[in-house]
Amino acid sequence: MTAAHPSSTVRIRGALVNEYPAIGALTHAAYTHDYGDLPAHYREELKHPEALLDAFDFFVAEDESSGELVGTIALLRPGLDQDGRIGSDELCFRLLATHPSARGRGIGAELTRFAVDQARGRGQRAVVLNSGPDMVGAHALYRKLGFTRRAEREDTIVLPDGRTLQLLTFVLDLPH
Repeated sequence: MTAAHPSSTVRIRGALVNEYPAIGALTHAAYTHDYGDLPAHYREELKHPEALLDAFDFFVAEDESSGELVGTIALLRPGLDQDGRIGSDELCFRLLATHPSARGRGIGAELTRFAVDQARGRGQRAVVLNSGPDMVGAHALYRKLGFTRRAEREDTIVLPDGRTLQLLTFVLDLPH
């Protein structure tokens, strides 16, 4: 799957084992660029995607002209349900990130469409994700791609520093 850009093409592919440090750096750069008030533990977790490999498969957007990783997304493996929050007929993704230097090229949209295509290929009926309340740019992208917020599926979590965070839930229902 490729996305056109005037000077280069982006290819989405499975992450290689030796790319997890670069994926962590990319994700950390993207999230800390946009969200200055991220809890310290979360900023650190962003640097270590390999900690999620028991449950998630990582994919990268690679600039074919330079070989640079410019985006990433993690898809929950089939059969896993995130402690009952994800249905067996749903695909869940997280950690969608576009490197700040590659913004404006449609990479986030391409990675999201990739997740939707993966869900269709698996025969799933929906794509689900959670997002922090401050991630309004991401919310606009999800809405543009047809996702709707589902308040009935939302949850509030307590962070290690004692603060609470409401996780917003967005769902894209897929036609059968």
